[in-house]
Amino acid sequence: MSLTHAPAGAVRQGSLRELNLALVLGRIAAAHRPPSRADLATATGLTRATVSAVVEDLLAGHLVSESDPAPRSGAGRPARGLVLADQGPAGLGLEVNVDYLAVCVVDLAGQVRHRTVHRADLRPVAPADALAQLVEMAVAARDDATERGLTLVGAALAVPGLVDDAGMVRLAPNLGWRDVPVPALLAEHPPLVEQVPGVPVLIVDNEANLAALGELHSRPPGPSSFLHISGEVGIGAGIVLDGALFRGVRGWSGEIGHLPVHPEGRPCRCGGQGCLEQYAGQEAIVTAAGLARAELPADTATARLAELAEAGNADALRALHDAGTALGVAVAGVVNLLDLDTVVLGGGYAALAPWLCPPVLAEIASRVLTAAWSPVTVRPSTLGAEAAAVGAAGSVVRRIVAQPAGWLARSG
Repeated sequence: MSLTHAPAGAVRQGSLRELNLALVLGRIAAAHRPPSRADLATATGLTRATVSAVVEDLLAGHLVSESDPAPRSGAGRPARGLVLADQGPAGLGLEVNVDYLAVCVVDLAGQVRHRTVHRADLRPVAPADALAQLVEMAVAARDDATERGLTLVGAALAVPGLVDDAGMVRLAPNLGWRDVPVPALLAEHPPLVEQVPGVPVLIVDNEANLAALGELHSRPPGPSSFLHISGEVGIGAGIVLDGALFRGVRGWSGEIGHLPVHPEGRPCRCGGQGCLEQYAGQEAIVTAAGLARAELPADTATARLAELAEAGNADALRALHDAGTALGVAVAGVVNLLDLDTVVLGGGYAALAPWLCPPVLAEIASRVLTAAWSPVTVRPSTLGAEAAAVGAAGSVVRRIVAQPAGWLARSG
């Protein structure tokens, strides 16, 4: 009896190889110490011969490298461990924010290999011009990455606004952007990355979402559910539930900066009143502290506030306390709604956490139903102000880890 096609449910040889590559590389990426080939065979259930063949492919494709064996006692030659390679594919992270542009390159192991920040007020700058400046920075980053033996295989752009599935920035009120076709504008410039099957050339997402993903995948790993708040001129939040980013029906969740903390309060750029940003955004805190925002360089605003607070300046301490109180009101509502036990303060908030955390925790204690017997942790971000750009680049390299066959096909 002859068969003209494979039976239903059969796995093609090529597909099986792709699955094995992803399985082994994923185990190496998740390991707390460099696993040996024998360790991988035990962890995956694959034969040692299969693991060895897969590892050789990964080594040849510069996806993994061998590390020195760990000291061991007893007879036998110690096995060499395997780690993600520090050369080969890398991700490009881009960020446009109200008062800065940022670019970073992250290698497969999640290490930041290049980072540049350009400080400027971008509100009077046209979107096309801001993106053109960002491309110039990205080209320099690409050239530097190439010298380090890295190949940029995809880019992700973080923006402080609402982004639809096509990468259109529907609204970024603090930038004054509305219906900006970011992919089309970037396509007018020479390609920044090399095309690899399975990896999008460009991802555009909300900066708070990408910052939350950066925090989720940072080392050492933290909780699998948390609220990450990015405090800049605007305030955004990324919500992580059970290890996955919660996006909402249209992908626009996390707009905590526009939760009203004083319903009849100050007007906001979004058109509402009393939004959190008007009381706890960076410019609001600087103004409340009695600092002249126009005379204070953007890159020193947070540092200056921290310096004054450390010195006991009454105006700075009062401004930070009031901002923390407003932030705590908004956070308490989110915690009550989603039953989260960890709040991460990122962006400019990370450096100000010593003064923001106490009033935030006080509001949580008085407003969260379960706080008396189930405390909520409020802490600074592991990545701080770099979280969005690093999270953006990391979202690219994680796709390589999940689908290494595309890179191997391109490099083979």
